[in-house]
Amino acid sequence: MERSNAEENAIILDYLKNGYAMSGNSSFSKAAVAQAIGTEHLTILELVPKKDVFLQPMQEVYIGEGKREEIHHTKGRIPYEKLSSTARSELEHAISKVVSKKEAQFIEFFNKAQPLSLRMHQLELLPGLGKKHMNMVLAARTEKPFESFEDLKNRVKLLPDPKSIIIKRIISEIQGKEKYRIFTKP
Repeated sequence: MERSNAEENAIILDYLKNGYAMSGNSSFSKAAVAQAIGTEHLTILELVPKKDVFLQPMQEVYIGEGKREEIHHTKGRIPYEKLSSTARSELEHAISKVVSKKEAQFIEFFNKAQPLSLRMHQLELLPGLGKKHMNMVLAARTEKPFESFEDLKNRVKLLPDPKSIIIKRIISEIQGKEKYRIFTKP
């Protein structure tokens, strides 16, 4: 993985103390594994925790190049289909945490989104945002840039909750359902 795409921190989605149930090994030789989502590029990762470390869902861990406290190494990216049921149920909460923490970055998308073609705009890629909402967002942002999700909701009436539509879009991208990726790395 090149440095610019590498994750520095991750949120644990599930901790499998005895590894994967279907791996075919006896339970004595199964290594612990954690499924997590990176907080920078929202990539789904498989992590190997250090010996005798117990991880909790929603726990933030450092996975960068420096000294790691809980994680021995990153095994690599994994597809959505490989996520455990616990990891899938925690995914939306973890993404919500990231979106809240990086609200300015996601608001910047609303402030800077551009047309993809003559007929399609980046804003229309968000679930529940059609031409009408898109035009309202474009008109409002010409007056002054949006400062927060609250500001966006107050200035663009009848707009679906911006935080929830971003979360839905990120989940859809992670599941591989989208042609264009706005918020995640392929």
